[in-house]
Formats: sequence, structure tokens, C-alpha cells
Amino acid sequence: MAGSNSSFLDKVLGRIGRLDTQGLQTVVERLARERSFLETLFNAIEDGVLVVDEAGRILYFNDAATRMLGLQPDTTEGQPIGRILPQVDWSALAGMDRAGGSGVVRHEFEVRYPQARFVRLYIAPLDGEKAGSSGMALILHDATEARQKTFEAIESERVQALTLLAASVAHEIGNPLNALHIHLQLIERELRKMKDGQVKAAKPKGILGRKRASADHGFDVSDNVERLETFVGVAKGEITRLDYIITQFLQAIRPTEPKLKPGSLNDVVTATLELLGPELENRGIQIETDLLKQLPLAPIDAGQIKQVLVNLIKNAMQAMTKGGILTLQTGRAKEGVWLSVGDTGTGIPSDKVNKIFEPFFTTKEKGTGLGLMIVQRIVREHDGRMELESHQGEGTTFRVWLPLHEPEPLLLEAGGKAEEE
Repeated sequence: MAGSNSSFLDKVLGRIGRLDTQGLQTVVERLARERSFLETLFNAIEDGVLVVDEAGRILYFNDAATRMLGLQPDTTEGQPIGRILPQVDWSALAGMDRAGGSGVVRHEFEVRYPQARFVRLYIAPLDGEKAGSSGMALILHDATEARQKTFEAIESERVQALTLLAASVAHEIGNPLNALHIHLQLIERELRKMKDGQVKAAKPKGILGRKRASADHGFDVSDNVERLETFVGVAKGEITRLDYIITQFLQAIRPTEPKLKPGSLNDVVTATLELLGPELENRGIQIETDLLKQLPLAPIDAGQIKQVLVNLIKNAMQAMTKGGILTLQTGRAKEGVWLSVGDTGTGIPSDKVNKIFEPFFTTKEKGTGLGLMIVQRIVREHDGRMELESHQGEGTTFRVWLPLHEPEPLLLEAGGKAEEE
């Protein structure tokens, strides 16, 4: 159908100046039928579809987009897309469109009106890979139910993983417990020697008897004390090891809620680079940073955001097999702050972009498929969102957006719908 329509339009445009009134009327009638057909088709699908021009003004939207976003059919056409979807950085998207290329852009965010939903947004240029701009198509997918099923699947997988993890932890705990048992026996033996030596030294009476007992038994406490100190030191080390194993186990099965305090993403980036700097240098990876100097503080759990950044940087390192450039940026946009991690690796194939955040999905031979899932969970618990831009053969950029203020509670009307903000 698309090829036939394109051929028809090419023929008409090639001889439109030679058409008479009847010919023009025939063309208009056919175009009207095609428009009616496409509108019927788009309104029949469950995903929202919006089309915007090169300036970001809305040209078309289907019924599903109207329901998802609470659009007003009479007033929405011609409105800037930024007013309808403030979560989208249109200026950056427009720049990507003008540059051309096979870029893939994916966003995830929550909407509160007219109903609380979790939405996945896919954006593609209307003119494909051509340079210049003729507008973009936006596809909105209501992933609320899928997100809930994902959480349920994660819970099920977590139970299975917990069984394997418990067996591993039992083995790991067994080694230090065995060492503790052995060294406690040694401590007990040394204490018994000290006790026996004191008793035997105290039994003989008289000066000659005590001298003879001391000479016979050679009782010296200092040797026992040194051995006891050694055994106690080993025992303390094993206890520390046990504590570490249990702590790691609890973190794996019971993620902690973020403890939000005003913090700077620039400080997190600096601390993370200090941690991973030697590994990046060994891999021959060049680091480029562009950190906003007067970046405002945001409510974050610095430790968890550092974990996010470590995971993203390690993903970028693995994507660049030989050298490459790692780009770290921070900035501010629309009541929030953001950080991004970019690499010059192979990029993510377009058919795998929509699966990249799914649990246990990985493109690496030895990957667990949990890294990005954990990253996304932490970002969501900060009421933030993640954005992904990937160009196959050129690289990938992950952007983490975090709000500057903690969100207000969602108020519901008596009928159960969210109040319009």
C-alpha cells in the first residue's frame, strides 16, 4: 500500500501542472479516500500516534493518543509538542532529525492525567535517514499492564534466583564458620594449658617445692598470650568476612529505599571516575566530561546514583572493545537535572532497543541481564526517568533525568480520576 501510494503521488506531482479541473478533482477525491483509510487504520490501533512538523507543532493525533494524554480534539492541532509532553527534550530531538542517520530514540515516563499510566515513547524522523527535517512521528505505548507483569515476573525470577543464591551463600558461610570452629578449639586448648600450668605450679608447698615445680614445668604465660592473640585475630577476620557475605546477600534480595538528601550529580560523577579511573585507563578509553558548573542540588541518594553510574559506565566500557571515547555530561532541563553516559561502541540494534531494559535480557555472553534493570529501578524510585539514544555503528547514550523537587502526592477525585494539574 505504501509503495502504491508513493508511486501515485510521484506521478501526480510530476504532471500536476497539466491536469484539468476534472483531473484535479479525481486526485483530490483519491487523496481524501486515502486519508480516510489511514485515519480509520490509525484509530483502530491501541497505540497512540502523533505527527509533528519540523517546528514541533502537532499535525495529527489518533484516538488512542487522545485517550492516553487527555487531548482536546478541537484545540490540540497546531500546539507545540512540548506543551503536551513536557518530558521530551524537543530541541535535542529536532537536532538529531536535522543531522539525519538511523537514530533510535526511546523514552519512558509516567503521565498523571487523565489517568495514571506508564508510557513508552518511540520517536522516528518522517524522512528516514535523510539530513534535514520534515517532522517526526511519535508512537505512545501504554505499558502500565506490561510493567506490572514485569514486576511479577521479576518477583518470580527473584524467588528462583534466591534458591540458587542461598545455596551459594551457604557454601560461602561454611568456610569461615569452619575456620572459626577450628580456632575456637585452639583458643580453648591454650586456655586449658594456662589453667593446668597455674594449678600444677600452685600445688607444691614450700620454697623448694615451688622452685622445683617452676623448673620442671617451665610455665610462661607470654607464649600462650601471643598464640591467643593470633587465633583471636584470625577469628575476627572470619567474622568480618561473614558480615560482608550476609550484607551482600541482603542487598541482593532486599533493595533498600533511597534516602534522599540534597546532592550534586557533579560530585557523583567525580567520585565514580575516581573509582573506575584505573580500569578505564587500562582499557585505553579516553574520558571526556562536560559538567554544568552551577548545577543545582537535587534530592538524591548519592550512593544509589553512584551505583547507577557505575553500571552505565561498565556497560559503555564493554561496548567499546578497543579504546574508544566515554563521554559524561550533566545539565539542567525542565524542573530537573540530568546526567548522561555516552560511548563510541557498536550501538544497539533497533530490534533490541525495546527489550534492553527487560529483566534477564542481555546482549553479552556473560551478562546477567540485571544491570540495566537495577539501574532503571533506582531511577524510578527517585521519580526520575531514563532516555536512550543509539546509532548502530556509532555508539549509545543513556541519559538519567531526576527531578529537582520531590513529587507531590497524587490526588484523586471521588470518581477515581486524577485531578488535572
